[in-house]
Amino acid sequence: MGVRLLVLVVLSVALMVVDARFTLFKPVRSQMSLVLMQSYWITDLPQRLWQGVASQFGSRTELVAENEKLKTENLLLQGRMQKLAALTEQNVRLRELLNSSALVNEKVEVAELIGMDPNPFTHRIIINKGERDGVFLGQPVLDARGLMGQVVELMPYTSRVLLLTDTTHSIPVQVNRNGLRAIASGTGNPERLELRHVADTADIKEGDLLVSSGLGQRFPAGYPVATVKEVIHDSGQPFAIVRAVPTAALNRSRYLLLVFSDPRTAEERANDAAQAQEAQDQQGAAPVVPATVPKPATAAPATPAAATTAPAPAATPAKPVATPVKPVTKPVVKPAASKPPAAAPATTGGRE
Repeated sequence: MGVRLLVLVVLSVALMVVDARFTLFKPVRSQMSLVLMQSYWITDLPQRLWQGVASQFGSRTELVAENEKLKTENLLLQGRMQKLAALTEQNVRLRELLNSSALVNEKVEVAELIGMDPNPFTHRIIINKGERDGVFLGQPVLDARGLMGQVVELMPYTSRVLLLTDTTHSIPVQVNRNGLRAIASGTGNPERLELRHVADTADIKEGDLLVSSGLGQRFPAGYPVATVKEVIHDSGQPFAIVRAVPTAALNRSRYLLLVFSDPRTAEERANDAAQAQEAQDQQGAAPVVPATVPKPATAAPATPAAATTAPAPAATPAKPVATPVKPVTKPVVKPAASKPPAAAPATTGGRE
């Protein structure tokens, strides 16, 4: 019995080492995830049934009050959406002026949390969207309040998400108030993040909102990440201790959003933006040329017409006016040539 146990222990350790070092068991793990997905669904079935029964037997008063509250919130959100639409259009116009190719709106897809990693030292969750749903490694995940993490493992119908508070996770952020850049790292506490290597003289204070800066091309810029809770200054240390609270409900959110940002690299986006701007300039230049050409053409005949009408009383007969011009210029040139000899003796007479 002891020999069998020893053999099983050695075999399990060997399998763990091979699985950690190589990708030989990745197909097996993917197929096992299909079986585990059914177990997740079965274990979650009692909660779903309880929620269904509770919703069916909810009191009418609570439903009416909730309905009124939702109507009020919907009206407020509609008002904000109107303002947001105007701001979005203004942002689009400003980006066009700056020749920027950044996306204003990203494509998102709703996912549901179906499991959590039992290891207390790692903060990972499992969602019901996988590789066959278009999910990719490193894809940002957020809830209704802010960023939650990124996808670190793919399976056919499920994925594992590494949360922001994991000790191995870091994200570049910036202070929304003044644009100060920093790195927010996980602490292992689901309600705390820390900013690494922030100068003691940096302009950061309690209550500042930290948003994703977009550096690293992993997380889209502008999404809320955390709120600064505590800033500790120590005169003997070069860096301040900055602690923040994640804006996302990492322990309570059940429905999440998968962000499908632009998969192109920075060089590809720059090249596409340059080509788009060049095409726009060519399209804009085509109508401008014919528009400017007729203007001088119309102005040119207008000026000679005014000039001809001034010296000649009859401006309508254009042909007869052109014929006398030729003989008039000839006699005018001849007396102009005869005048200089008359002026020559006058000057000599003046010298005498």
